[in-house]
Amino acid sequence: MVADRLYYLVSFLLLGVGTYMLIANGNVVKKVIGMNVFQTGIFLFFITSAFVTGASPPLLTAPEPYVSPLPHVLILTAIVVGVSLTAVALGLVVRVYEAYGTLNEQAIRQVSHDE
Repeated sequence: MVADRLYYLVSFLLLGVGTYMLIANGNVVKKVIGMNVFQTGIFLFFITSAFVTGASPPLLTAPEPYVSPLPHVLILTAIVVGVSLTAVALGLVVRVYEAYGTLNEQAIRQVSHDE
């Protein structure tokens, strides 16, 4: 019982840390890392909420209760999308650095406003 709640606590802690990194940091790379930490918290929350004590895989020969495979499949899909999103974001970070010479969000806004 306590271990189940510990996973929820860790997932909400990851969500909080990821949100803080997205809001508080001015560095664009740290924002991408914060986005990944936030995604990891969401993944852990969904996997934890799909856990059923004493359940078995949904096979014809397995006894009831069954575990739904849908959350696991959705998380696998979300992991692939998250990796793709991270790759695109880091590619954009490289282009922003080439264009502006900095990764600081305020400096990029200042330079783009001056142009």
